[in-house]
Amino acid sequence: MARVNPDLLDAAAHASVEMRDGAYRVAGTRVSLDSIVYAFIAGQSAETIAQSLPVLTLEQVYGSIAYYLGHREEVDRYLEAQEQDYETKAGGDARSRPGVLRQARGRPAEARQMTQS
Repeated sequence: MARVNPDLLDAAAHASVEMRDGAYRVAGTRVSLDSIVYAFIAGQSAETIAQSLPVLTLEQVYGSIAYYLGHREEVDRYLEAQEQDYETKAGGDARSRPGVLRQARGRPAEARQMTQS
């Protein structure tokens, strides 16, 4: 069985995501990485995510998930900052609802276990 060069995979993941105007986006699209990560954390498969975002190819979705998995701490910090910024701007309304990232906190551990095995 042929081995895949991990540097090649990392380069593909980096080519899938770009930082534009202070936000992570799927390269060449207006789709935020946030939308893919939240769906992935919620347990959706790459195929399901691609079906719900028809502007993306399955390859782009897998590349975005690979980017997230390779840069989890950085992306999680970014998502937390985005959520805090939203809560600050939304004021009292946001405080009455738990944040999306905090709601999904139990699921990232499940996702990590699945990807590490």
